[in-house]
Amino acid sequence: MTHEFDPGYSQAPFSGLVGDYPGPKVYPPGDFRVEWGPVFHRGRLDGTARVLVLGQDPAQHETIARRILVGEAGHRIQGFLATLGLDRSYVMINTFLYSVFGQGGGSKHRHDKKIATHRNRWLEALLSFGRIDAVVALGSLADSAWEDWKKTQPVGSLPNYVKITHPTQPESAGGSSAAHAASIKRMLQNWNAALSLLHPLPHRDKSRPLKLYGDAFLGGDKVAIPEFDLPPGIPEWIRLDDGWADRPGTGLMKRRTITVTVPRPYVPQRPRVGLFQAAAPAS
Repeated sequence: MTHEFDPGYSQAPFSGLVGDYPGPKVYPPGDFRVEWGPVFHRGRLDGTARVLVLGQDPAQHETIARRILVGEAGHRIQGFLATLGLDRSYVMINTFLYSVFGQGGGSKHRHDKKIATHRNRWLEALLSFGRIDAVVALGSLADSAWEDWKKTQPVGSLPNYVKITHPTQPESAGGSSAAHAASIKRMLQNWNAALSLLHPLPHRDKSRPLKLYGDAFLGGDKVAIPEFDLPPGIPEWIRLDDGWADRPGTGLMKRRTITVTVPRPYVPQRPRVGLFQAAAPAS
């Protein structure tokens, strides 16, 4: 069987961007999990991307897969892109290269110029192809990253831009099941407004009629991560399922530990052969 895969960063300028990235001197270890390394992108780096997605930071799933937005947020945003007719022609980068540690780490570095320097090099490289039709920011931190980058640019035409609610904001907000359902509904209303602004894109992989979300995610609204977005040899379950990675415990143990559990359907079940019930010998 032939498998498609992401060819990586062999071509300039991206080879330089992944070869020369900021470390703990720029990303304070008190606010970022620098010990797990940076995670750079997901999607096309060959100039064929038509939409640029700007996310927040990599979580445990992304740390293992080495590509951003592959967990629950990734499956949700993959469905958003599919609604716009994009199955392949997109690229994603994050506001932060490293996972945020603690509640206030991200907000504290919202306008950090040292962090922005490397991020802006990515934005300039991706936009230099002149083919991006729209930029989609996921949440307020990504919105700030885009607005800060714009201030460094000469006045001129820029791609269409929308800020949408981050795909896992309802989970981050917590609360009761009713509060969660209400948060999902508000988020999808926000997404519908953005879809109505962007659809139809001038360039897309497939022409699809605009289908807006309901009050909750339905079957088909969340889409699997394509094989061609991931490095070669990544197991199928990593892109098809969510929930296989977790940070257990608290404090330092939680920071140091990611547990990976292969979903049960992907593990062959050994047949139970040779079982018998022993009986005491007759007297």
